Amino acid sequence: MILNTAFEKIKECRRIVVKVGTTTLSYPNGKLNFQRIDKLAQILTELQKSGRKIILVSSGAIAVGSGKTGLKSKPVELAEKQALAAVGQADLMKVYQKLFESRNQFVAQVLLTKDIVTVLERRTNASNTLEALMSMDVIPIINENDTVAVDEIVIGDNDTLSAHVACLIKADLLILMSDIDGLFSADPRVDPEARIIPMITEINEDIERSASGTGSGFGTGGMLTKISAAKVCRNEEIPVSIINGINPEILNEIIAGKPIGTLFYWNTHQTEVKTD
Repeated sequence: MILNTAFEKIKECRRIVVKVGTTTLSYPNGKLNFQRIDKLAQILTELQKSGRKIILVSSGAIAVGSGKTGLKSKPVELAEKQALAAVGQADLMKVYQKLFESRNQFVAQVLLTKDIVTVLERRTNASNTLEALMSMDVIPIINENDTVAVDEIVIGDNDTLSAHVACLIKADLLILMSDIDGLFSADPRVDPEARIIPMITEINEDIERSASGTGSGFGTGGMLTKISAAKVCRNEEIPVSIINGINPEILNEIIAGKPIGTLFYWNTHQTEVKTD
């Protein structure tokens, strides 16, 4: 069956981009969920030491900055967002560095802007830097440079950024860790008949209609941005997995080939949407 074969092929993936969202990293008030981040660091380190190359795209800077400064709601003003991103990014990287290095795994902060897509020279430079870090057995931790990149905060999202990073390094797999189990046929929060779609081989109007709007709280993404990310990866035929990040151990299950969440699998010989 195509569904099982597609998930089984994940076992062979060596270059893996993992995107973790704000809702996975933090509580609704913006405070960091240290237990979950610690587990994430443990699992990503183990995957790296198994011979894979891991890149982490991490949201959460604005949420962490909001939590540290006592802000109770999502900021609206651009200058406020940029300031909070500056505060939060520093704290977030300190946490990552401590938790990864306690396991003898070095990490590096890489802040990117939209020009890695639009300017060839900067795209090449970014690619070379990431390749050098991976050759040093360092896990790059990537975020948008929200403090200086004006339009990225307004219209950008780390789902799409992670897709561009996956294309940049010619990844074998992109994993999007969300606060929902995958893509459903309808919004499961309002439709009790909604069912998860385990595999998608073509993004059509039905699939796009199934995607819900943005998430709640401090996050900026939602299922629509994950569909957009999948479209970016479609050009390079990079599979995209959407899973619930509430328990980071699910990463091990995905890498083991278990059919969890929703997998966008670009089989050019099979365009039917598999739903069971």
